[in-house]
Amino acid sequence: MSTEPTPSSATPETELAAAPSSSRLPQAAPQAAWPERVETGEHQVSYRVTVAAPAQELWAMLADPHRHHEADGSGTVRPKVSGPHRLAVGDRFRVAMRKYGVPYTMTLTATAVDEDELVEWAHPGGHRWRWAFQDNGDGTTEVTETFDYSWARPAVRRAYELLRVPADNGRGIQSSLTRLAGRHL
Repeated sequence: MSTEPTPSSATPETELAAAPSSSRLPQAAPQAAWPERVETGEHQVSYRVTVAAPAQELWAMLADPHRHHEADGSGTVRPKVSGPHRLAVGDRFRVAMRKYGVPYTMTLTATAVDEDELVEWAHPGGHRWRWAFQDNGDGTTEVTETFDYSWARPAVRRAYELLRVPADNGRGIQSSLTRLAGRHL
């Protein structure tokens, strides 16, 4: 008597339908919430999302420039960084970046650091990137990321708008927040 498997005329769909429910693949995987747009002021693009992690843990990641690439959903931030592992106001750090296939390096300066609540740094173009963390008291944190170009000179702001930089950065923020939330499902 042969123990070789015999070809089956069943399709994968009929085999799955015949399989016990405990062996079926899940129909949907857990998903991170999609970030929502929030108004934070003129010449600012902000989105927020609730992340299933404590504010302290999330703040520690973003207060360490060597870990920024872990949250970056835009694909521009590289893991090569020089500077402190924990930012304080006035600290400068250099980050390797890549956009449109072109590598470059940015020197950024921390402009606001409030433990477990806020990290912000200035870009040479005058704009700022801000991450704010609000502990919800239930093990989750409301995280808001902001591209704030109100600090840039008026001519730079106009150039950003003509080049659609705010919209492009808005998409990057949404991707970053989704990535961050997805790490903590």
